[in-house]
Amino acid sequence: MTADTRVGTATEVQHVREPLLRHLVGAILRRARLRQGRTLQEVAGAARMSTAYLSEVERGRKEASSEVLAAVCAALGIRLVDLVAQAHDALAATVEQQQRVRVLTSVRDRSPSSARHVRSAPTSDVVALAA
Repeated sequence: MTADTRVGTATEVQHVREPLLRHLVGAILRRARLRQGRTLQEVAGAARMSTAYLSEVERGRKEASSEVLAAVCAALGIRLVDLVAQAHDALAATVEQQQRVRVLTSVRDRSPSSARHVRSAPTSDVVALAA
């Protein structure tokens, strides 16, 4: 994050923290598995991988290869293209939501007694003051 610290200026700073793709994909796979009422062991066996590895993928701790994703999708009976589309939709919704949130920062001067005003959301009444 960069902010303009010149005296008497206001800078609009947007915090854009997009979720990692592995987190989105893992959550989608886990929801699909749970909707089917299946266990990690069942799906991992059908996908020919270890239960521990599938668990890591579902929790977003492992970046699964396209082959692994294809195997898990096949085991779940979903198309890889649908998994990617759902991940796209989730990421697009997150980015759209973050674009509505703005962080406004103004710095009056650099003296220790100066106040820094931060507004976390355009519709929020929350204002944080920091010296």
